[in-house]
Amino acid sequence: MATRIQKTDSQIQQDVLRELKWDTRVEETEVGVVVDRGIVTLTGTVFDWAKRIAAQQAAHRVLGVLDVVNDVRVERRGGARTDAEIAQVIRQTLEWNVQVPHQRIRTTVSDGAVILEGEVDYWAQREDAERAVRDLDGVRTVNNRIEIRPPSISPQTVRESIEGALERYIEREGRRIQLDVRDGRVTLSGSVRSWAERMAAVGAARGTPGVRQVEDQLKVEPFAP
Repeated sequence: MATRIQKTDSQIQQDVLRELKWDTRVEETEVGVVVDRGIVTLTGTVFDWAKRIAAQQAAHRVLGVLDVVNDVRVERRGGARTDAEIAQVIRQTLEWNVQVPHQRIRTTVSDGAVILEGEVDYWAQREDAERAVRDLDGVRTVNNRIEIRPPSISPQTVRESIEGALERYIEREGRRIQLDVRDGRVTLSGSVRSWAERMAAVGAARGTPGVRQVEDQLKVEPFAP
């Protein structure tokens, strides 16, 4: 079996910078990258929330990255939308999104910072609402307080559904993940070999009917045997 070669912090830094350059959603010159023992800190200033998230996602995709600290600041451009205009665009966007029960979602906008509140049936609806809002021009931050109120489903059914999804999404890695299911709350623990596998596991749990909260305790161990 081939031996895995662990990257140095310098190698990880260069790979993150290359990934930022490759990702067309963000300018690599806007973001600084510092790496300490596999932990990446992103700094700099961008003009919309979507770029901040894109930089974070780019760093997580790089092999060898354990954690990402996102210190990228979002500033409003001169002549940017007013809060009233942002609120109107948010409402229209939620109404147009057929995946989101917009009547059950409330928003508050202050200096480009958006708070989402309300109740939905599934985690995917919560994420769809945030995703739709965070990419809008003028939005600096999104605080998602939407609560999940799923239909009542037995813990055993929830567990079996998640286990089946893990087998489909991440194959053998599913055996290294432990599940604790209680009253719609799911805790994932154990280890995976990449951030992508971690997100696949969390996504499997969040996308399962009956789940209203997911606690991610998974560890990324890219060089584990």
